[in-house]
Amino acid sequence: MNLGMQEILIIALIILLLFGGKKIPELMKGLGKGVRSFKDGINGKDEIEKKEDSTPTEAK
Repeated sequence: MNLGMQEILIIALIILLLFGGKKIPELMKGLGKGVRSFKDGINGKDEIEKKEDSTPTEAK
């Protein structure tokens, strides 16, 4: 199942018609955050950040 240039353009046109030009950047931003969060979760960055946030700080 190879996708040629025509098929990609048709799919992009359908997505543009469904979501509109203003929604597509918002969708891509959300997708990027989701992928980044997934990668951080796999690498264990969430655990490191939680440990750093839970350490008590000096009271002034």
